[in-house]
Formats: sequence, structure tokens, C-alpha cells
Amino acid sequence: MNVEDLNKAKVPVVKIDKKLEKFRDKILFPKKLELANELLSKAKLPEQVKQR
Repeated sequence: MNVEDLNKAKVPVVKIDKKLEKFRDKILFPKKLELANELLSKAKLPEQVKQR
């Protein structure tokens, strides 16, 4: 595959670093996560518009 083929591709080419696996099940920012969950629990979502 050359550069021209990559530029025309619809799917981005991404290489994921295996070193990131150590963060998979860890909560890195517990205070921010707690705040986000609290805000989401209190958020009022708009009513869905019925489609015709």
C-alpha cells in the first residue's frame, strides 16, 4: 500500500501502542469521573421529537 492509496482510503490507519493496555481498567481521574456522573444524573434531556 502506498501513500496515494492511504490518502484515498475511507478508514484511517491507526497504530495503537501496546503500552496503553496497563491503563485499561484503571480510573485515572476519580474526582472528575465522580463529577461527570453526578452532572449526568441531574441532566435533563430534551424530549424526543416524533417523526412522521
